[in-house]
Amino acid sequence: MKIELTKLAHARSGDKGDTANVGVIAFNDKIYPILVREVTAERVKEHFGAMVKGDVERFELPNLGALNFLLHESLGGGGTLSLMTDAQGKTFSTALLRLKIELPDDEAKNLGIEL
Repeated sequence: MKIELTKLAHARSGDKGDTANVGVIAFNDKIYPILVREVTAERVKEHFGAMVKGDVERFELPNLGALNFLLHESLGGGGTLSLMTDAQGKTFSTALLRLKIELPDDEAKNLGIEL
């Protein structure tokens, strides 16, 4: 079954210069290993496409049940230089939660996700 991350996690985002910073936090401890497995730096880069011109780095924070992503060269130069509507990356978290991942039906059922 394909589901959006909105069913598994919440997120926050911001900026540091031309780099968007997105944290994805699992709703519970059972979900965190799924995030680690499915939400890779490569998938995030692919999800954002041309919006992210540089590399995507992923950091695992198991004690928080979270992943943190740095999306380099994604803000058109940063808040003081960019002409982008969201030059500080505040909407990147919502955009990342739209990522769809594939879960086996039994795994989704064990998490209480409707089939």
